[in-house]
Amino acid sequence: MEERKTNTSQASRILALTVCSAAIGGTFQYGYNLSIINAPTSYIQGFINDTYMERWGTSLDIPQVTILWTVIVSAFSLGGFVGALLAGPMAVRFGRKNSLLLNNSFLFVGAVLVLTCRVAKSFEMIILARFLVGMNSGVSMNIQPMYFGESAPKHLRGAVAFSSAVFTAFGIFLGQVVGLTELLGTEPLWPYLLASNALPALIQLLTLPWFPESPRYLLIDRGDREACVRALGRLRGGEAPALEMEEMLQEQQQQQSIALGSGGAASAKTPWALFKDRDLLSQLRTVMAASSAMMLCGNDSIYFYASYIFLEAGIPPEKVQYITIGTGASELTASILSNFLIERVGRRYLLIGGYSLMSCCTVVFTVALNLQSRGVAGMPYLSMACVFTYILSFGLGPAGVTGILPAEIFDQAARPAAYMVAGSLMWISLFLVGMLFPFIVNSLGDFCFLPFLAVCLVSALFLGLTLPETKGKTLAEITAEFHRKNETKNDRPGRQGITPPPHTHTHTMNAFMILFF
Repeated sequence: MEERKTNTSQASRILALTVCSAAIGGTFQYGYNLSIINAPTSYIQGFINDTYMERWGTSLDIPQVTILWTVIVSAFSLGGFVGALLAGPMAVRFGRKNSLLLNNSFLFVGAVLVLTCRVAKSFEMIILARFLVGMNSGVSMNIQPMYFGESAPKHLRGAVAFSSAVFTAFGIFLGQVVGLTELLGTEPLWPYLLASNALPALIQLLTLPWFPESPRYLLIDRGDREACVRALGRLRGGEAPALEMEEMLQEQQQQQSIALGSGGAASAKTPWALFKDRDLLSQLRTVMAASSAMMLCGNDSIYFYASYIFLEAGIPPEKVQYITIGTGASELTASILSNFLIERVGRRYLLIGGYSLMSCCTVVFTVALNLQSRGVAGMPYLSMACVFTYILSFGLGPAGVTGILPAEIFDQAARPAAYMVAGSLMWISLFLVGMLFPFIVNSLGDFCFLPFLAVCLVSALFLGLTLPETKGKTLAEITAEFHRKNETKNDRPGRQGITPPPHTHTHTMNAFMILFF
């Protein structure tokens, strides 16, 4: 009994350290790099103007500087899109862990570029650096949840995968703190602020090699059963669990049967093959909708709008940076809370509940902004409350659950391609929101968040109708639930959709109410 407790404790420690090591150079970087660009905005714009003046003997006007600044900001999203496309092939060729390690090279090159851009008198180097940083985030946002989902035991799969969202929120929060004027958010130090992302990358390079590769990747992709047993044993604190090994071996045999039936060798699917596979269309539609909604819901625009709201509420301009840190702290708090809830409430209800709460906040926020513009007393404070509640609702469900879905509802062959599709849509959506939001504000004014209301409502409705609960279920059970929920019939033998025994069908419950009580 004592030995079993020791093994369990050791397994928990190794799994927790693996998660921290992978995430500190993974999704943490996404949140951190998304956040640190805000503080030095005026300094970088001044550097652009000074550089242009020195080159051509004339200064840029404000619209021209704004356009170049938009290019710098957009380079992050475009780099993320390229990284999302690279993530699938990298995960298959190099493995999950090694891909995360190689991914740090983008950050180191980017750090060198921003540290030398002043000497070189080139703002173009900042654009390239942000593109490379975006590539790093695009790769890590796809591969890290894949690595976690394949390494965690079934009863902890959601909580471990959700830690990606926790580290993203932690990155946003820490980026806001480091960007304070008392730290690196000053004119002389802004290159060091942008290059500070190299430190978490270095931490990952020094720590992650000590932890095991994904057991599923080792067995199913590489066919190395001994390495899989060793990795699984380390992650479980002793011997590899027999039931877990049996489940992975069944999936391996299933992949081989599919390959033999098609007359080829077992290999990872391409995105095009994924779109052509009718058995996976319902899963693919769900993942595409969830990934797009995560960025189209306007959470990042709320961060942008927060400073205006705080100023209108009477917060002194020099104090706004401290209040803004509260927005990052709100998402971090919600992500930690959701990490504890996900294995109790389930993925489906956190997603639906998160988007439903965001819809309510958007309605109240729009009314508050409209009344605020008419001078109604107290409305700026209601707007502030809406900002924090909106961010809390996003962190409660969509921020973390979205990244888990491809790992849980696709098999080993389809998973990398599913993450490529999901990641590409996520980054395209982020790019579109970043480019279009200023025009939406100019066109709609106080009603600028109504498009996000539509996204949240449609997302809650669509996911409620199409997404079955995946908590604690095997891939075969989840696939059968998809077919049942979407009224499809899987009549092809040897496919991923194996009908589970009758006892594996679980009864659904109205866990949505847990979110409110």
